[in-house]
Amino acid sequence: MGFLLLGVFLVLMFIGVPIAFVIGIVALIGILIIPYTPEATVAMTMVNGLDSFVLIAVPLFILAANLMNSGKISEKLIDFALAIVGPVRGGLAHANVLVSMMFAGVSGASQADTAGVGKILIPSMERKGYDKETSVGVTAASSTVGVIIPPSIPMIIFAGLTNASVGALFLGGIIPGILIGLGMMILIYVIAVKRNYPRDKRVEMKKLFTLFLDAFPALLTPVIIIGGIISGFFTATEAAAVASIYTAIVCMFYYKTLKIKDFPKILFDTLALSSLSLFALAAASALGELMSYYQLGATAQAFFENNIGSQWLFILIIIAFFLFIGTFMDAIPAMILFVPIILPTALEFGMDPVHLGLIIIMTLAIGLITPPYGLCLLLAAKIGNMSIERSFVAVVPYIAIVLVVLLFVAFFPDMALYIPKLISPSLF
Repeated sequence: MGFLLLGVFLVLMFIGVPIAFVIGIVALIGILIIPYTPEATVAMTMVNGLDSFVLIAVPLFILAANLMNSGKISEKLIDFALAIVGPVRGGLAHANVLVSMMFAGVSGASQADTAGVGKILIPSMERKGYDKETSVGVTAASSTVGVIIPPSIPMIIFAGLTNASVGALFLGGIIPGILIGLGMMILIYVIAVKRNYPRDKRVEMKKLFTLFLDAFPALLTPVIIIGGIISGFFTATEAAAVASIYTAIVCMFYYKTLKIKDFPKILFDTLALSSLSLFALAAASALGELMSYYQLGATAQAFFENNIGSQWLFILIIIAFFLFIGTFMDAIPAMILFVPIILPTALEFGMDPVHLGLIIIMTLAIGLITPPYGLCLLLAAKIGNMSIERSFVAVVPYIAIVLVVLLFVAFFPDMALYIPKLISPSLF
């Protein structure tokens, strides 16, 4: 049975069927083969998989990101970032990373970062004399921090699966996200010096302050979101709603870059992107039900207990596994399918769910820039009019940086858990 379903899965993937439909078809076939199982089980399981208050945060954070892009907040953040790091050699590439870190604090979606920032900075970098590899590579790679620096949609999904604290996961992503950004900027500086990339003139303090005030409402968004969650003032879902409303108000009345007539398209784009993510999640829930029937969780736990005696080895296996899964599957269905299987074993090894979540989310973030699935890589390559092969070669050095930070988080968990334990120890 298992080999049959695996064969169907591989064949559908090979002929190019979208992964969400692949998961749903395999779940349908597998459940229908089970004796005395009604056909409605698949639909019921898919509906039940979406019956969660926390999942409402997914379309709301996507809406906030779309409002940011339509309201041209990205441009405000780019101007401010460029004023800060522009005088450094390769300043525009540094600004690319810095604005991705800022954008991540609002949207929680890496794809929105790639699309919003890439459309502006990839052509700008090429006009300034940067080669295509650097322009596309930096844009794609830096957008991975979108799911690491809070807020983060995958963190919300993981919390819903494991009952881990959303606030702790959000706070835990701060240090790794900053380290990844700094690591990329160091690499960019080395490349910029070697290739003699341009740098901008230093901005006067008065001008810098003006740009800061212009970007301040956008920069305030993550403070409102994270502060509200940590203080218990509102839940993660309510935080997503607040982020959307706040972003709309700022764009309409402060920046005046958003009109009522823009909302139909924004809402349509939000629904289109959200439906893809949520359908994948629903299909993954159905396949997860099938995997539970065959007790794959208990089988995996028994395997690890009998063959893996070290937490370090278990962590390395988890990282390698999700690196592979991330090449052809989005983070949300990947977590829905496999987190329930590995969670009991992780707890047996004494791992904190927050620590496990950070490892898995950081690993799956790399999948955003690895073919064939890597959405951020595909978006950046399309914007930069460059082949996927050349684009992937361009991001490899940046992938190495993410992996180094990931290994530090994996084997020195206090590095990532320091802030959540310091600010809100009650979350553990």
